[in-house]
Amino acid sequence: MSGKVGFISLGCPKALVDSERILTQLKVDGYDVVPTYEDADVVVVNTCGFLDSAKQESLDAIGEAMAENGKVIVTGCMGGEEDRIRAAYPGVLSVSGPQQYETVVEAVHDWMPPSREHDPFTDLVPAGGVKLTPRHYAYLKISEGCNHRCSFCIIPSIRGDLVSRPIGDVLDEAERLVQAGTRELLVISQDTSAYGIDTKFRTGFWQGRPVKTRMQELCEALGELGVWVRLHYVYPYPHVDRVLPLMAEGKILPYLDIPFQHAHPDVLRAMARPANEEKVLRRIGQWREICPDLTIRSTFITGFPGETESHFQYLLDWLEEAQLDRVGCFQYEPVAGAPANDLPGAVPEEVKQERWERFMATQQAISTRRLANKIGTRVDVIIDEVVAEGAVGRTRADAPEIDGSIFLDDQTHLRPGDIVSAVVEDADEYDLWGHLAS
Repeated sequence: MSGKVGFISLGCPKALVDSERILTQLKVDGYDVVPTYEDADVVVVNTCGFLDSAKQESLDAIGEAMAENGKVIVTGCMGGEEDRIRAAYPGVLSVSGPQQYETVVEAVHDWMPPSREHDPFTDLVPAGGVKLTPRHYAYLKISEGCNHRCSFCIIPSIRGDLVSRPIGDVLDEAERLVQAGTRELLVISQDTSAYGIDTKFRTGFWQGRPVKTRMQELCEALGELGVWVRLHYVYPYPHVDRVLPLMAEGKILPYLDIPFQHAHPDVLRAMARPANEEKVLRRIGQWREICPDLTIRSTFITGFPGETESHFQYLLDWLEEAQLDRVGCFQYEPVAGAPANDLPGAVPEEVKQERWERFMATQQAISTRRLANKIGTRVDVIIDEVVAEGAVGRTRADAPEIDGSIFLDDQTHLRPGDIVSAVVEDADEYDLWGHLAS
């Protein structure tokens, strides 16, 4: 082996895919990836820079790596703040920004050159590349960057405008992942429904046939692979309606992850997001008519600058009417460089916390009722892990890491990646319990 590399990956699933690409190239170049500081010749830290709290977590991770190892290469979203990183840790070997895979690999080469050329006959790298997820599911990143300019977000300044991957490349990667044992593909990007807009929906090729670089055609092709396909980070453009029949037909999972962020028109305008919450409610109703099993996940922000008690109560009322299945909520946090920092009407921290607690209590009651309605029904389950008490899995309505689980007591004969049918016996506000269907 050329050397041993330690790796720390922080942030969102999109950053995780960046880490997988870097690790795959390092493995191809003959490096060994090790889990401890002591065994590593050099440590790579892939940082997150979306929120100030995430930046502090990144700085803490760099500091720990410097203290425990001393030879550290920094990359990722916080890499754009090289001066800040070097002011805190002047001894880091290299600093680069997001998506700069070649720069990271070159930095590893500079510090620790490969001792020999990679031999594909002896150095085996999985066909799907190195993955940081369990074998049975994988993230499929279809684009980089974002064309939106939400006032609370700095992603475009970090990752740039939307750049869609060629559809043939995306589908080839998906096919390799499935052939390597992946049972669930999680489609991710900054804006999945904008896929192909930057290319004017250019026609690409996959398996010798033309396929447009567009969300609907991507979903149709992925639906041919015979695995679960889950859509994340979907912006509610009108053409999203076209994928609902695919969900109703079982081609892709009946699951939409749509970050609504708020409901009141005044707050949405301040966020620089479309203020059409009434139309969204109608569309949610139409979606559920087309696909009754549809699960809708979303995220919201409380305490945004200028949010009044009236605005917040409007959001709670909207939430009761929308009856979303899975919801996350964050208290507004200023981000250096975000236009929202200059908005008037800063909400006190104690008010943010109080509103967050009321929001979560409201959604927990909604979730409890919706999950209770599943008791007695039959659901498909993908197994994530098997412990002493039994198997832990997810239904088609649950994404890994962010949604709930279903617990199948005593089913220790199952294996991660198995897809089984179960009957729901019990539920709480987030999770289900059940037994294998006979």
